[in-house]
Amino acid sequence: MELFRGVNVDWLRLKWYFLGFSLIFSVAGIVAMGWNWSHIGSPVPLGVDFRGGTEVQVQFDRTPDINAIRQATVAAGIKDAGVVNYDEPRLNEVLISLPEQKDESSLDAGRQQIVDALHAHYNNSFKDSGVKVDVVGPTVGRQLEKQAGLATLYSMLGMLIYLWFRFQLIYGVAAVVASFHDTLITVGAFALTGQEISLTVIAAILTLVGYSMNDTIVVFDRIRENLRMSRRESLPDVVNRSINQTLSRTVLTSGLTFLTVLSLYIFGGAVLKGFSFALVVGIVIGTYSSIAVAAPMLVAWQDWRAKKGKATSLPAAKRARA
Repeated sequence: MELFRGVNVDWLRLKWYFLGFSLIFSVAGIVAMGWNWSHIGSPVPLGVDFRGGTEVQVQFDRTPDINAIRQATVAAGIKDAGVVNYDEPRLNEVLISLPEQKDESSLDAGRQQIVDALHAHYNNSFKDSGVKVDVVGPTVGRQLEKQAGLATLYSMLGMLIYLWFRFQLIYGVAAVVASFHDTLITVGAFALTGQEISLTVIAAILTLVGYSMNDTIVVFDRIRENLRMSRRESLPDVVNRSINQTLSRTVLTSGLTFLTVLSLYIFGGAVLKGFSFALVVGIVIGTYSSIAVAAPMLVAWQDWRAKKGKATSLPAAKRARA
């Protein structure tokens, strides 16, 4: 199925607009991360998976009174507890979280304090079966944070090596820069909106790295094929034509995926809010970067080598054997 026939958009003519768009959102995210670092000690709000602490998810028979729950926790000696409505209002669920604890032993004590306070003050409406407790020690949280960063770094490094052998080093560099661009803007969106990053969000970001890379490889493959068929055509013309030829595939694939994750974000509830938000932002930015970041880098690289008086041709695809 082809949505666009005979489209002839000069994408490279818009490169300065693309650069401005990327700079605005990248800088905004970096500024937000810097502000968060100075106020909360982390570039983005971290979930209990990373910061360590205690979270208790409870369900009531009737609509819970948030202020009354806060008073009950204070009366039980629990200070600075976070009490918020959780998931859909009709479920009557509340999430109670304790600040980060410096030692492991205080985590279990905090959990028991919350449960005892709820039993003492809401015995008739508090459901024992509705309790869900997450406890993560600060040491484990720091390990998870380090491993999440390494997983993202290793995934990009592995893709760089693959594209180096599959195409050429410049293709790999361009694809990795585009993926880093996508990750930076996605994480920046969490910093700007104040949403927490958890392990499920890291899983979404790793998914987006692969998704963006796949979209970029499709464009790169078409560029190599067109270079073989039109050796006398300038690289900017080849790049524009290749993007236009893959535009239908890009819109269909990314559009349908975006609608799916948008539905997940709207109807998935609080549990999947962070995961689906990362996918919504990442798919839009990942599709954009394949056209506006990765492909123009090939032309910029060729222009730079031409100024240095070096060879400027990119490798073309090999002719298929009969």
